[in-house]
Amino acid sequence: MGKQIILIGFFLIIVGGIYLIIEKNGINYDNPLDFKFEKGNTKFYFPLGSSILLSVVLSLIFYLFRKM
Repeated sequence: MGKQIILIGFFLIIVGGIYLIIEKNGINYDNPLDFKFEKGNTKFYFPLGSSILLSVVLSLIFYLFRKM
């Protein structure tokens, strides 16, 4: 249990560092599978591609935790 908590903390530190670097450089994340519709004052955003990407990454992480 202790190893898993340390690994989760290490992963969160890396993700936070990447987020800070991206934010400082002004890089915009624009996934082509995310749906964006704008018409007049109405805006609709459906993050389908981001949801799929996040699901794959989390599935890999949980698979690796089960193998430990």
